[in-house]
Amino acid sequence: MRDPIRILVLGTGQMGSGIARLVLRKDGLQLVGAYARRAGRAGIDLGRAIGLDHELGLSISNDLNAVIEETRPEVAIQSTCSTVADATDEIVSCVRRRVHVISIAEEMAFPAYRAPQAAAEIDRLAAIRGVSVLGTGINPGFMLDLLVVVLSGVCAEVRSVSAKRINDLSPYGPTVLGKQGVGLRPEAFRAGVTDGSVVGHVGFPESIQMIGRALGWRIARIEEQREPIISRVRRETPFVTIEPGHVAGCLHTAVGYAEGAPVITLVHPQQVHPQVEGVETGDTVEIFGTPHVCLAGSPEIPGGVATAALAVNVIPQVMNARPGLHCMTDLPAPAALLGDARSLVRRRIKAHIDD
Repeated sequence: MRDPIRILVLGTGQMGSGIARLVLRKDGLQLVGAYARRAGRAGIDLGRAIGLDHELGLSISNDLNAVIEETRPEVAIQSTCSTVADATDEIVSCVRRRVHVISIAEEMAFPAYRAPQAAAEIDRLAAIRGVSVLGTGINPGFMLDLLVVVLSGVCAEVRSVSAKRINDLSPYGPTVLGKQGVGLRPEAFRAGVTDGSVVGHVGFPESIQMIGRALGWRIARIEEQREPIISRVRRETPFVTIEPGHVAGCLHTAVGYAEGAPVITLVHPQQVHPQVEGVETGDTVEIFGTPHVCLAGSPEIPGGVATAALAVNVIPQVMNARPGLHCMTDLPAPAALLGDARSLVRRRIKAHIDD
C-alpha cells in the first residue's frame, strides 16, 4: 500500500476550505495541516473551520514554519492572496523546506510578467531544493489561457485569438464584489478604477503572456479597459443590494499586441445575477486561423469549484515536474484524480544541495 501524499493547505477562507474538503475526498492524498493568516483562526479545529460536521483533530496554525516542521508536507496549496508580492514569503518558506507549492494567487499564473526578480528567485531556489512551484486556477490558469493554447494545437496557422468568460458574481463575498465595484454609482466606479480600488479581473496580463509565449508571439504591449455594467433593476445578494442605475459588475477587456497588431483579445464581463436582464453566463474561445476554431459553452464553468479542482488535480504533474517555477502551459494537462494520486507520481526528486 502506497503512503498518501501529505498535503498542507495555506488559507482557510472560502477557497482554502473548498480545497481542503476536496483533498479529504481524494484517494492517495492526506490532509496533514492548515495555516491561516488571520490570528482568530489559530487553534480552531480544521474540520469545523472548513464546514464539516465533525472535527479532524488538526488545529489551524498562524506559524507557517512551525506547521511545516510539525506536519512534514510534500505539497502545499496556497490560497491566501492574489499577488506575487503577497505570495512570495509563504512560497519561499515552503520551498526552503523542500515542499512543492501550488498557488491560486492570480499573479502566480505567470509571475515573471509583474515580478521578474521574484519569479527568478523562486525558480532558482526551487531548483536547488528539488521541488516545483505552479500557479493555477480557472482564470487565469485554464479558461482564458491554457484552453486557448490547447485548442490552437489543431491549427496549421493562427492569426489571432479571442476568449470571453461571462460569469455570475452573486456567490462571492464582499472582498470580490468590492474589487468589481458592485453597488457603486457609475462615477464612483470610474473613480475607483483611477485610484486602484476597482480592479476588475486580476490576471489578464498573465494570461496574455502565457498564450503569447506558447504561440511564439512577443507581446509588446497590453491595453486594459474597465467599464461599469449598470443595472436597470434591483438585485440582491447576502452582501450587497444594487439599486437601478448602480453598478452590477465590471466589463473588463484586455488586448495584447505583437508587431503592432492585436493578436490576443480577452473579455470578462462579471456581474451579480446577470440572468435578471437576460444575460446567460458562459465561456467562449475563438481562434482565427486555419482552420477557424470556436468552442463555446453555457452556463459558465463554476469558478470556485473548478479552481479547487485544478489546485488538487495538478498535484501529480507538479510532483513529476522538473524542479523550478512553472506555468500551466509548461506541464501536462491535468485530469480529474479518480484513483490513487500517489500512483501517478513517477519519481521522487532529491535536493541538489543542502544550503
